[in-house]
Amino acid sequence: MTSAWMFAAAAALSSRQRKIPRSKRVRALILLGVMGVVFPSQAQTIRVDITPDHVTNKIIPNQALGAGIDRMPAAAIEKLFTESAINRVLSAGWQPVSYRQNTELHIEAWHWNPKGTWSDPGGKGYFTGSREPTEMIRNSYGYPLPHRGATRNDGTDATGYGRLTDGDLNTYWKSNPYLTRAFTGEEDHPQWVILDLANSLSINAIRIAWADPYAKRYRVQYWTGEQPILQPAKGSWITFTGGTVDNGEGGTVTIPLNSVPMPVRYLRIWMTESSNTCDSHGSADRRNCLGFAIRELYAGTVSANGEFHDSVLHTPDQGQTTTWCSSVDPWHEPSDFDPRLSDQVGFDLFFTSGATRGLPAMIPIAMVFNIPEDAAAEIAYLEKRKYPISYVEMGEEPDGQYMLPEDYAALYIQFSDALHKVDPALKLGGPVFTGQNEDIVVWPDAQGRISWTRRFVDYLRDHGHLKDLAFFSFEHYPYVPCTVTWNSLYDEPRLVSHIIDVWHDDGVPADVPLFITESNISWQTDESFVDIFGALWLADYVGAFLSSGGNAVYYFHYLPMGVHHGCNNSMGTFGMFTTTEKDYQILQPTSQYFASQLINLEWVEPGSGEHRLFRATGDLDDPAGHALVTAYAALCPDGQYSLLVVNRDQWNSHKVRIAFHEAKANADRFFSGPVTTTTFGRAQYQWHPDAKGGSADPDGPALKASINANAETWFDLPGASLTVIRGSLGKAAK
Repeated sequence: MTSAWMFAAAAALSSRQRKIPRSKRVRALILLGVMGVVFPSQAQTIRVDITPDHVTNKIIPNQALGAGIDRMPAAAIEKLFTESAINRVLSAGWQPVSYRQNTELHIEAWHWNPKGTWSDPGGKGYFTGSREPTEMIRNSYGYPLPHRGATRNDGTDATGYGRLTDGDLNTYWKSNPYLTRAFTGEEDHPQWVILDLANSLSINAIRIAWADPYAKRYRVQYWTGEQPILQPAKGSWITFTGGTVDNGEGGTVTIPLNSVPMPVRYLRIWMTESSNTCDSHGSADRRNCLGFAIRELYAGTVSANGEFHDSVLHTPDQGQTTTWCSSVDPWHEPSDFDPRLSDQVGFDLFFTSGATRGLPAMIPIAMVFNIPEDAAAEIAYLEKRKYPISYVEMGEEPDGQYMLPEDYAALYIQFSDALHKVDPALKLGGPVFTGQNEDIVVWPDAQGRISWTRRFVDYLRDHGHLKDLAFFSFEHYPYVPCTVTWNSLYDEPRLVSHIIDVWHDDGVPADVPLFITESNISWQTDESFVDIFGALWLADYVGAFLSSGGNAVYYFHYLPMGVHHGCNNSMGTFGMFTTTEKDYQILQPTSQYFASQLINLEWVEPGSGEHRLFRATGDLDDPAGHALVTAYAALCPDGQYSLLVVNRDQWNSHKVRIAFHEAKANADRFFSGPVTTTTFGRAQYQWHPDAKGGSADPDGPALKASINANAETWFDLPGASLTVIRGSLGKAAK
């Protein structure tokens, strides 16, 4: 390539060459990028629309900027719920705390209070924690459910197994009795189990070993698409020719499904009428006699002489032929407890440790695998202790348990009624979705509706309980593990603002607050969490969500977790600190700690003051059209404007002018007088991986400076950095 061509290409990029078509400038950039040409810093303008009626959101930091505390090893709780560790955590600036409920992800019953009563006088059955405060609760645990029907789901990828193909006729799956007429006041909710044969196999028969209560009316079906759980709208359930049973009698039955074997991978049993006969726990408790129960499933072929050939692998571990189910009976007993399980911190330790700053906390109730009486007892206990509660999340990740929205909504109503009997003023919400970037779809209902959220909202409205949805909560893990690249940064603002539109399009009322109650880059950690990438992502995520109308975000995870193996064996952490391996002593902060400080202590004023957010846009893109600089503007209670600016250009610094535009006056204003800047980038922090996980050097702090600004001031943004720029505005320019 000649120097003349290089000069021409470079000229096409000049801010003075705007007459050259953008397509030619893009081609020039690509060409020079291939050649390795490095350009000097380019200037741009960030424009902030501060027209009073163009406010995009109003936030109060001690309500809108929080963090979550989840389940952890018991040894970690004893080390981290200490004054010194809590003080380090609080220095990140996050305000309210959300208590994350993890047992429901693992198909466990949560004993939030180790003391309580069992429904069966023999000391088993359905557990209700004691509502009477006695000694301090420091620890609480989950009890794996013995009537589990799923091999794995979003929370049990490598733990436990289902009872439908475990090879033991003494065990059985049983559905949740709270989804029957006795508790819902309407027809029993259909329940289902799915068998995944792993490959398409020649099938013409199924054998079902029913337990009590068995299904009197059911359908055996096959799936026409690729995957019915992950792609529920891309296929249909078709009932086999011989798959209709309207007078089932229980026992072990072999059902010829088709005259000749046909290729099938997924089979579903859709159950609509129960025998209401009582299970192995007896008739004293009516819950034992409601729903559906199956001991074992077999699928294969029946030969001409009637001999059944089974294709299912029966084993009591995750190697079994995979099954999924609609719900699980929360019945359990003390022997189900596994002392090796992680610890849900006790409520008393949680509230008295200082982690909540004394602010009202968002607390969960178990619902998917629980009973209303226990949830009501939990609230009564907390209120007797006079612990401040902001909101109550109802259950945990029902989409990750593959629940149909009508089942979750039916439980939601029952639990809402029980909780509001304790305290009518409680603010309840959910569904606490797993991290989603698009609408959650499910098998179509009778009206053809496939949106989970739409059907959930409609169910509450149709049953007169939409008022019980005081907030709509979901998690945010935007990137699939092992796919994160630097370009992933460019997607974040669009992803997090788009999901707000999705929920509103699905019918979530505009006046129902939207909360992201758990969030980070992905649901598996890696080096991106601790590299400078993690800091930039966090700033873009928080700024974009709140500026788009979201009401609160909760960073995850508040307490240090230590660096550990994640995606592709890459080392990272969900926390803001590295720690020693065994005793969880804090070693040093990670990039997301410093980003947290810039967000919580520099961009906004901590406390109860109202901040008004405005739209801010830049005008510098890379050749692919990605915005290299993003900005989020706030008018703080002290009257100053504060900009959180992210330079997402991995290697290059940029200079920016900042103009504040008032549309009604059609005039610009600029920073004037003393302006503070706080910058965090590669000059302040670099992560160095090693065999033990890695460390940062340098490891902060952020760089603070002050300048005397006017309309001609240019602000420097180092490559791959966050900068908070804060000051007062001068008069409008003529």
